[in-house]
Amino acid sequence: MRRFIPLAPILAVMALSACETMQGAGRDMQTAGALLTDQAANSQTQIGQQPYASPPPY
Repeated sequence: MRRFIPLAPILAVMALSACETMQGAGRDMQTAGALLTDQAANSQTQIGQQPYASPPPY
């Protein structure tokens, strides 16, 4: 148990940084999805089809 006490602050910092990393990855994926949707709509417009109307964001 005494070995764990000095490691507790280090583990806490690692846990917080992991949460920030996952949150950033989620934002990146959301942005990539939005860009892909926009590109698909532009492509459909260029070939003369009506683009798919995506639902509004949450």
